Amino acid sequence: MNAIHTPVSSVHRSLMSEPELLGLQEIAGLAKVSPAAVGNWRKRFVDFPAPVAQLGAGPVFRRDQVLTWLKKRRVSMATVISVINLKGGVAKSTTTVAGAQMLDVEFGQRVLVADLDPQTNATMMLVGDKKWREVNQRGATIAQLFRDAISGEKKFDLSSAILKNVGSVADSRRVDLLPSSLDLIDVQDELATMNRGKFHASSPVDVLRRALRDTLEGDTYDYVLIDCPPSLGLVTLNGLRVSDYYLIPTIPDFLSTYGIPQIVERVRDFSETVGHKIEPLGIVATKFRAQSPVHNQQLKVLRQGKDAPLLKTVIPENSEIAGAAEYRPVNTLRQKWGYRGQFDIYRALTEEVLGLIEVAVAP
Repeated sequence: MNAIHTPVSSVHRSLMSEPELLGLQEIAGLAKVSPAAVGNWRKRFVDFPAPVAQLGAGPVFRRDQVLTWLKKRRVSMATVISVINLKGGVAKSTTTVAGAQMLDVEFGQRVLVADLDPQTNATMMLVGDKKWREVNQRGATIAQLFRDAISGEKKFDLSSAILKNVGSVADSRRVDLLPSSLDLIDVQDELATMNRGKFHASSPVDVLRRALRDTLEGDTYDYVLIDCPPSLGLVTLNGLRVSDYYLIPTIPDFLSTYGIPQIVERVRDFSETVGHKIEPLGIVATKFRAQSPVHNQQLKVLRQGKDAPLLKTVIPENSEIAGAAEYRPVNTLRQKWGYRGQFDIYRALTEEVLGLIEVAVAP
């Protein structure tokens, strides 16, 4: 199990040193309405964010609070979900990729997968080894973004780094990928030393948000799924910083579930520190073996929901699911994930997650 790095308190000062503020005109631009409509919302809705200051030009509001409110009102912006566990090998990347492809093929959603894990499993599943080596060689991965933050250079180009229409499934055409790199192993340890810029306004947990802001606030994607590394270090905090929700895949055994209380507590603390709500969707049991007394007992413990709720859908241990990690051309999603119920299980999981989000954003 990887160690947890970087106390949340250590980034609080830099995050709050430059709160990002919006006026009525900027809010109107984000929502694609008139400033008068925004003024109307302020009068009609008691939950509209309160201004943090009243300037001569008018009231100003915290950007994070406004974005959260707009998403709840169904303004067209990407919903961002981080997939996280402190233990590797729990099917985190598999859950991310399966969810992305189900959202596309079965639910008609446009999806970006952002692979922040230096193990690059999600990247390999979606583009294969040959394509990954090509993009890695020209520095078109998420590692370059963090390298730039450390060095102060500007080599990373988001538009060329995002790979379009990835995956080896012929009927999946709306999944894009921001690929990862093995180089992240070294980069994540150096991120705390990044150049803070003029007035020390830049934060090491804000790198991804600054790069993806226009993408997340525009109408390019319906969902962004972030495959986080197995730690709560600075790279993972970057993913959480842009997330609305997080999901915890886990094998129902002691070692895989041991870090879940830490995840929930630390994400809650981080959310409060940055002033941005990050809600737990819950825990999804993976690689479940029905014949295992340990798995059955741990599943009972998880169902008590002491740390986070357990999703109803349970992913069994299955050789066909394991084989789906291989990048090989197939025609249909059912062919990729398996005909003996595996496809239906991942579809049910995706539908359950969508239902949880619907509940979370209900007025």
